[in-house]
Amino acid sequence: MRKSLLVLILLCPLLCFAQLKITGKVINLNDKKPVPDASVFLNNASVGNKTAADGSFILTNVRPGQYDLIVSVVGYQTYSQTITLVNNNLVLSEVGLLPKTIELNEVKIKPDQNWGKYYDMFKRQFLGTSANAAQCKILNPDLLDFEYDAKTHTLEASSYDFLEIENKALGYKIKYKLNQFTYNNYKGFLYYDGISLFEDLPGSSTRVRKWKKKRQTAYLGSPMHFLRSIITNQLLQAGFEVFKLIRKPNPEYKGGPFDDKNKYLQTLIRQPLDVNTFAKRTDQPGLFALSFNDCLYVMYNKKANSNPGRTPDASDVATSIATLDEHEAYAFFDNNGIVHNPRSIIFEGDWTSYRFAEMLPVDYEPMGAEK
Repeated sequence: MRKSLLVLILLCPLLCFAQLKITGKVINLNDKKPVPDASVFLNNASVGNKTAADGSFILTNVRPGQYDLIVSVVGYQTYSQTITLVNNNLVLSEVGLLPKTIELNEVKIKPDQNWGKYYDMFKRQFLGTSANAAQCKILNPDLLDFEYDAKTHTLEASSYDFLEIENKALGYKIKYKLNQFTYNNYKGFLYYDGISLFEDLPGSSTRVRKWKKKRQTAYLGSPMHFLRSIITNQLLQAGFEVFKLIRKPNPEYKGGPFDDKNKYLQTLIRQPLDVNTFAKRTDQPGLFALSFNDCLYVMYNKKANSNPGRTPDASDVATSIATLDEHEAYAFFDNNGIVHNPRSIIFEGDWTSYRFAEMLPVDYEPMGAEK
């Protein structure tokens, strides 16, 4: 996206969002006939439905924002389209699916004896090691493929169909197609992406209340919470303070995975930044941009939402650092607090502990905000 897209307008409160509707029809691109019983859902969200006999579908209760609309059905190639909802319902033109060419699967003569070791490494990095992660289970791990490069200490993974993951800590069943997973245990680098659909697990009213509280805990202080607070210009009220962190390479840094704390010479500027110095609107409705020099040092007061105005002590404060990739001028995000070019920004500190076990659907509404 070009720099000229940016319109430098001060951020102002946007406190409520209407629930919108998406309608459309799915057809076979070759013969133009309707495709019934196709799964239509918003990627990484909790909104989904099936097509009717005439190929039509309706998605309701959609929170404004930018999404990837996914259409998936046996025998056809998976369809993806980026859509944006601001203030109005969306009527899509016909969605055409291409029939899938039947291919013979590769036959593996000998099983990988290291699969179990790679799977354990994958689970630790993908699900995390938190209390929530201990209550997460991948029900069909046999769909995963691994490759490990011993020279670069890099594990790569993907799934050839949707994983089914139960998160009994947050009360979700998630269908997740892992497109890419890369973990370098020498550099401490982790990246993964995929497409997913969230569904609520069944449970008693007591269990549902507990899940809602756990979800709220996962949300508060998260990158999603931070970015949504930027949009509403409510950073301080939400418990966030943002400072500038200046970094310079340390000439005495020797390198290696256990010496990262000595990699830079750092200076923290202890004057809180105004939101408009690092966040902007763009001329695309519902899309915002982070742009800053050096690093953002983000402090979150964990007690801010339970005891406003209380002066936090060290144990109450979570700190994170955000750095833009050297090849990117902006990190773009939407009303849902989701970064659309995730490789553009690197997180350190508390935010690195947010793994799949803490993942919320992009249309998550915190307690007190539900309609």
